[in-house]
Amino acid sequence: MSILTDQLSLQLINNRQYPIVRDEGSAEWFTGRELEEDVARLKDVFTAHAIGRGDVVLVCLPNSAVHLVINQALWELGAVVHPISATTPGAQILAIRAEYRYPAFIADPDRLAVLPAGWTDAPVALHTQAPLFLYTPAVWPADKATMKPAVGDEDDLAMILQTSGTTGKPKRVGITHRQLLNAARHDIASHHMSETDTALVVMPMFHVNAQVISVLSTRLSGGKLVIAPQFSAHLFWQQVRDNHVTWTSVVPTIISILLLNAGARAAYSPDLRLRFVRCSSFALPEDKLRAFQRVYHTQVIEGYGMTETVSQCTVNPFAAPKIGSAGKPYATEVQLLPVDQQPTTAPNVLGEIIVRGDHVITDYLDLNPNAFWHGWFRTGDLGSFDADGYLYIKGRTKEIISHGGEKVAPAEVENVLNGLDFVAQVAVVGVPDPLYGENVTAVVVSTTPGVHEAEQKQTLAHYAHAHLAKYERPTTIIFRTTLPRNATGKVIRPQLTAELREKGLANET
Repeated sequence: MSILTDQLSLQLINNRQYPIVRDEGSAEWFTGRELEEDVARLKDVFTAHAIGRGDVVLVCLPNSAVHLVINQALWELGAVVHPISATTPGAQILAIRAEYRYPAFIADPDRLAVLPAGWTDAPVALHTQAPLFLYTPAVWPADKATMKPAVGDEDDLAMILQTSGTTGKPKRVGITHRQLLNAARHDIASHHMSETDTALVVMPMFHVNAQVISVLSTRLSGGKLVIAPQFSAHLFWQQVRDNHVTWTSVVPTIISILLLNAGARAAYSPDLRLRFVRCSSFALPEDKLRAFQRVYHTQVIEGYGMTETVSQCTVNPFAAPKIGSAGKPYATEVQLLPVDQQPTTAPNVLGEIIVRGDHVITDYLDLNPNAFWHGWFRTGDLGSFDADGYLYIKGRTKEIISHGGEKVAPAEVENVLNGLDFVAQVAVVGVPDPLYGENVTAVVVSTTPGVHEAEQKQTLAHYAHAHLAKYERPTTIIFRTTLPRNATGKVIRPQLTAELREKGLANET
């Protein structure tokens, strides 16, 4: 047993008689005893199937309370959980399992057309989900005949998460018991979490945001959890009100949807216990943040982190937030690596953000040597500090647009264009140009799609002329009804660029 598993077990023991986790999908609350019984049942099943220390179990399930007991049962056996998106096609589930030779996986049988030869399913009845299907080989190899001992090292792997990067094959991030515990402790302290809190989980459970910031931190702080199958704009405020939710973690896309959705606005009432809404993953436009706080009377706390840091690196202090910033470093060393390769924390210097700390990975499970610099993790994000030590995200190193020799940070241009009322969403990408290298292309989703586009395009061009340097102004403006996004809401810029080139829209003005 590790310190992490000891504390998770203690939380269930201390709350055996009390409902501490609600599954919105089944509309049920579960007590500590029911969760404890599910953990014990799963441990028996895993042990019977020779799953032990170091074994990785792939989990492909929608958001539900069952994730909590799967994690704890595997961790208490020294095994590792690798959650993936519930929408992953069956063929891809099997391909991932085969590529990494995982000995078992858990999934909805409806997603699997054909099982691998020699594999079988074992249905498991639980309080939190009935039935759960565990898939394992019908006949185990000889090296699985003897059970492995329980976890004995804080630095054993506990979880594998895939990056939500927008380019290339996702990288596997291996996270230890120690890193999970450290990350959760930092989240608890920085967000002032306590046993009086109830957190609403609307982010996908295969992502670090839900797994660590919301679920693990809340459990270790002694609070309650409300787990929604997915984000729903028309149900959001009802879920907050009915369950006495005190905080939730979201991404900017959700903030924008709640502002635009008439049903969400109608469902809101100010008689809530909501302390704050945490927002991260990518930059929230300043106008959206201010509008949300004004309309919903709730403080938005922005932070900055990623899968590789197992949580946040920076967060805005509750008492002194700076709108537009990602806050100050918290329990993390954060520096900037400019072109000259000399790390700095000096104000007004643009550089790649590099980080290290007791919750930051020091290597990937798959070879990626360029991701580290002398023991520091290279985030691939560009940023700068102000004179007070607040970090501002300026974009991605690979997203920087080179226009006529000038470098343009897409996030900077997007933040300006978001100041227009008719701009619901905007993505700025670089499209190849034979003369300038790349043209600055703004792809806009309007609040009134298909209406007054010519007028809006002219207004945007004039606005850019007034608020952006010449080299930053979009040379191309395109209106679309949607933007391609990944599971965590980030715009997939390479896909967007490829679509524009394929459809010949790159030269539209």
